[in-house]
Amino acid sequence: MTLFPRLSLLAALMAVATAVSPGAALQAQPLSPAPLPALGEGVDLPLAVERRLGDRIAASIYRDEAYLDDPVLAEYLQAIWQPLMTAALKRGEISPELQERFAWHLFLLRDRSVNAFALPGGYLGVHTGLLAAVATPDELAAVMGHELSHVSQRHIARLFTQQQRQAPWVMAAMILGVMAASRSGSAGNMGNAAIMGGQALAIQGQLNFSRDMEREADRVGFGVLTDAGFQPEGVSAMFEKLQLANRFNDNGSFPYLRSHPLTTERIAEARARVQHSSHAHASERRAAGLPSLAYHALMAGRARVLGQPDAETLQFRLREARQLPASATPPQRLSAFYAAAWAAARLRDGGSALAWLERLQVQAAGDAQAARAAQLLGTEIDDMLGRRAEAAAINLSAARGRAELLVQSQALVNAGRGAEVVDPLQTWISRYPRDALAWQLLAQGLQQQGQAARAVRADAEGRAAQLDIQGAVDRLKAAQDLLRSGRGEVSGANLHIEASIIDSRLRQLQASIREQAIEDKLNR
Repeated sequence: MTLFPRLSLLAALMAVATAVSPGAALQAQPLSPAPLPALGEGVDLPLAVERRLGDRIAASIYRDEAYLDDPVLAEYLQAIWQPLMTAALKRGEISPELQERFAWHLFLLRDRSVNAFALPGGYLGVHTGLLAAVATPDELAAVMGHELSHVSQRHIARLFTQQQRQAPWVMAAMILGVMAASRSGSAGNMGNAAIMGGQALAIQGQLNFSRDMEREADRVGFGVLTDAGFQPEGVSAMFEKLQLANRFNDNGSFPYLRSHPLTTERIAEARARVQHSSHAHASERRAAGLPSLAYHALMAGRARVLGQPDAETLQFRLREARQLPASATPPQRLSAFYAAAWAAARLRDGGSALAWLERLQVQAAGDAQAARAAQLLGTEIDDMLGRRAEAAAINLSAARGRAELLVQSQALVNAGRGAEVVDPLQTWISRYPRDALAWQLLAQGLQQQGQAARAVRADAEGRAAQLDIQGAVDRLKAAQDLLRSGRGEVSGANLHIEASIIDSRLRQLQASIREQAIEDKLNR
C-alpha cells in the first residue's frame, strides 16, 4: 500500500513548486482565487520547452513496469481520443502550432486505480482501472476530454508561470519522483515516498488555483465531448461515480478525486450543461461510428484481466462469470465472458477458454464492433494455447487497423512464420514510424528471415520510438559490428545500402544526444 495515491501531473507540478524551494512546504500560502489568465496570456514556458519536458517524462514512463502497450486496448482508446482531437481542432481549442509541436500521445498504465492524467507536451495517461470502472464510452470520453482540455488550455505551462520559476528539467525530475513515490510499495522506497508525501501536502493549500483550472477544463471538455458526438450524460454519470466514491470509498482507489477535487459548483455546472444540451443520444452514436456499448463492455473486461493478471485474480474472473446472475445486462455478460475467456487461456485451460469464447461470440454477434473484438480475442487465445495450425488462416493483407495487424503478426511470429510479417509491418511503420511495438515485431520477423543486421536496426528504431536514444545508439553500433564481421546476412550492393542507412541514423541519434547534453548544461 502506498502512503498516498498516485497524483495527476497537475497536482504533482503544484507539489514540485513548493518542494523545490527550501522551507516552502512549511510556509506555503493559499493562492489567490483570481481567475486564470486567458488562453495565451501569462504563459512563459515555450511550446518547444514544454514538449521536451514531456518527452523526458515519457521516456521514463516507457521504461516503467506499469507501462502497457496493448494494441487492442490502445485501438479502443484511439477510437475515443481521435474524435475528441478532431472536435478540439474544429473548435479552435488546439491551434495549428500546438497540434504540430505537441506529441498528442496516449499512455496505458497497468494500475487498478481509477485515474487519468495530463503530462507536459501533449501526453495523456490512462489507467486500466479507469477503463474497467466506467460503464460507457461516453464516461471515458468525459474524462479524456477533460484531460485533453488541460493540455489545450496550457494549464501545465500556466502552473509554471504562476509558481516559482525553476529549470524545467528540475521540474521533470521532481514530477517523476512524485509519481514513483506514489506508486512505490517497496520498503526501500518508503522513505522517499514519505518525503514526497510531506511535500505533496502543500497542494492542499493551493486548491483554489486547481479548482479554477478544473472548472475551465470542465467547460472546454464538455464542448469538445459533445461536438465529438458523445452523449453529454457521460459527464454527469462520471461525476456521480466520483461523488459516490468521495463519500464512501476514500481508500485510495480513486486518486482522480484527489487531483481533480469535486466541488458543489462543478457538479451543479455539469448538471446544468447536460440539461441544456441538445446533442445526439445513443442511436446517433452508432451512426457516427463511435464505440458502441457492447464494444466498450468487452474492452472493460480486457482491462480487468490485464490490469491484474495474477493467477488468483484470473481464477476470480472465471468464478465471476460462472456466478453471473440471470438478471445480468447484456453489457455485463459481454464483459464477464470476455474476461473469463482471456483468463482461462492465460491459465492454460484450453477447454474452458474456447467454451467462454464461443459464448462470447454468440453474445457479441449483434454488434459489428464487438463481434470483431471477439474474433480478435480468438486469435489471441489460439496463440496463447499454442494452437499453431489456426495461424494458417491469418492473412495480414486483410488486417483492419493496428490491433489486427499486430495481434496477428505476433501469432505468426510465435508460429515461426515471421518472414510473413516483414512486408506488412514495413508498410505500416512507413506511415507510423513511432510505433515501437511494430518495430519490435518487425525485428523478430527479420530475425526469423535470417536478416540479422536489419533485425538489430529495427530493434534500435523500436527503442528510439520509446525515446531510449542511448539504447538505440547501442543497438545500431551492434548492427554495424554484425556487418563488419560478415554476420549481418547482407551482401553485395545491399550491404552498402544497409551500412549507409545505419551510419546515417547513428549520426542523427548521436547528434540528438549531444544537443540534449548541451541543453542540460545550459539549464543547470
